[in-house]
Amino acid sequence: MVLAAGLGTRLRPLTDHRPKALVEVAGRTMLEITLSRLRSFEIREVIINVHHFADQIVQYLKTNDDFGIRIEVSREDTLLDTGGGLKQAAHFFLDDQGKNDPFILHNVDVISSIDLRRMAQFHAANKALATLAIQDRETSRYLLFDDEMRLCGRRQSRHEKPEMVCPSETAQPLAFSGVHVISPRLLPMLKEEGAFSIIASYLRLAADGEKIAGFRADEYYWRDLGTLENLTKAAAEVKQYVSPQEEWPTTAAPPAK
Repeated sequence: MVLAAGLGTRLRPLTDHRPKALVEVAGRTMLEITLSRLRSFEIREVIINVHHFADQIVQYLKTNDDFGIRIEVSREDTLLDTGGGLKQAAHFFLDDQGKNDPFILHNVDVISSIDLRRMAQFHAANKALATLAIQDRETSRYLLFDDEMRLCGRRQSRHEKPEMVCPSETAQPLAFSGVHVISPRLLPMLKEEGAFSIIASYLRLAADGEKIAGFRADEYYWRDLGTLENLTKAAAEVKQYVSPQEEWPTTAAPPAK
């Protein structure tokens, strides 16, 4: 699932007349970059949540023949945040005689060279309910992991008092990178209603003893594309750090203006 419903307020004025997902980085939209990465890992079925200028995304996908992937769109009349958006789209992962394979949840506004196949293998080997790509870098909000790389809390900065949901004397503050691997059995456990953050659900489930694992992604390139400054940085970096298998650039049709 690609999370693409956000308003992109930090990218204004670029998002005054288009959705964040169709903002370009070095000639390619965020959405194309994300779908190309998923396709390079042999993912062929994707659901995308949309809200801000949703029709532009729908038309863009149609114009580009869904980039060779079976794509479904989940429209949100009101923004549902990461957890609410996933909950609304749950049918996509539970249809077809009840799928059991884990799936990827990926923010449209992050770009990375994270090995999704290796991350999925880590998830399966650890029998986790969900696995989050994490890095040791500066961020405004940290997730806390114990020595076994299990989620045990969060805090706003390295110096703020932590909010612990599981006991740990050596909790490590690490930055979440907007990429998840999730087991479908998580979906019926999303008891929250309306708009809610998936992180809040993870913390609740971790407190109940479920394994929410951290996959250390320090060795990989990663950048948040949510600000104008980071867009400029990514445009200069991407050809150097993102794998050639992702065919940079491609000849996709331009987004609607």
